Amino acid sequence: MLHDRVLVRADGPEGDRRSTGGILIPATAELSRRCAWAEAVAVGQNVRSIEPGDRVLYDPEDRAEVEVRGVMYVLLRERDIHAVASERVGEGQGSTGLYL
Repeated sequence: MLHDRVLVRADGPEGDRRSTGGILIPATAELSRRCAWAEAVAVGQNVRSIEPGDRVLYDPEDRAEVEVRGVMYVLLRERDIHAVASERVGEGQGSTGLYL
């Protein structure tokens, strides 16, 4: 990866979902803007706050998809990531391990 780029693998397929009440929501249903979680697979040399293996929160509308060896990934800039969830962030400080 180059510069400030982050390569992530999205969590789960984007398809039909169920609400907490058990109602089936089809994949074609229009939702308000909703962020998605993904796992960082690779980072560029100028990325400061993300390491491979971290879970990141991003806006699915601000993405570029790329296929590598039959697996779909999302290519983002570090500034397009809204939050990072990592075990290393809150080590020994009583933190939740999530920072924005």
